[in-house]
Amino acid sequence: MLRFLVVVTLLSALSAAPAYADARGDARQQVEFGIAVAQKGLWREAIFRWLRATELDPTYAQAFNNLAIAYEHEGDLVKAREAYEKALRLDPNNPLIKQNHDLFKEINDRTGRKDGR
Repeated sequence: MLRFLVVVTLLSALSAAPAYADARGDARQQVEFGIAVAQKGLWREAIFRWLRATELDPTYAQAFNNLAIAYEHEGDLVKAREAYEKALRLDPNNPLIKQNHDLFKEINDRTGRKDGR
């Protein structure tokens, strides 16, 4: 019985690995498509694609980073901040995500100070 459980557990682990790989691959395709449409100025479509990527793979930091950039471009600063923070939680040592987040904070903190005067 124990041997059967070990085999079932191993098979379950092995079958989960390809599913994760497929999810990351599908998410990566969504991210790439989002980049292509964003370059054409289709930001709402890009947001749709990057949201889809985060649904397919909730651990994909770059998808959250791209989503944050799109939200920022569209003026939805609350969602942009949330997406940047999620990207940083997922990949705190990613220099590109850090740079984008720092620039976002710098610009929006400065704007917020002007509005508060």
